[in-house]
Amino acid sequence: MAGEYPIDSGMAGRYATAVFELALDAGAIDSVSADLQKFDALLDDSADLTRLVRSPVFTAEAQSKALAAVIDKAGIGGLAAQFLKVVTSNRRLFAIRDIIKAYRALVARHKGEVTAHVTVAEPLSDAHRDEIRNTLNAVTGKDVRVDMKVDPSIIGGLVVKIGSRMVDSSLRTKLNGLKHAMKEVG
Repeated sequence: MAGEYPIDSGMAGRYATAVFELALDAGAIDSVSADLQKFDALLDDSADLTRLVRSPVFTAEAQSKALAAVIDKAGIGGLAAQFLKVVTSNRRLFAIRDIIKAYRALVARHKGEVTAHVTVAEPLSDAHRDEIRNTLNAVTGKDVRVDMKVDPSIIGGLVVKIGSRMVDSSLRTKLNGLKHAMKEVG
């Protein structure tokens, strides 16, 4: 269990723990989580926002003004907005993705959830996603949140990683194994 949540140390872990404890006290874990997820999605969608967050060239004042406009337009408010502003004023905005990831892990631990990182060759239907989630719930005995990633290079099958455990049933791995077995025979 401890290896599954390597978040308690380091700067991102400290910031995530601080906002988690504030959210827990305020009964706002889910709303803060939703707002931080919304900000993370904005980073995925905007190269300009990512540049603002990661570049040390921007002053704290410039980052603060731009961030205030972004979170206002995105409808991010309350504790999450205050937290993002504090992170910005402390010149730690470059680490926001790690902080959000650590916060998610804290929320999952609090709720007794486990995250499974599943890689598939092509997008799955909702029925197949549910089947994978239900199977992982049964195997682990916990509530599993599935983080799905599409990687066509695995050709087929899937790769599942939960904590430090990994099961690779991808066609690419099976073909590589066959290739090595054939080299040994020949």
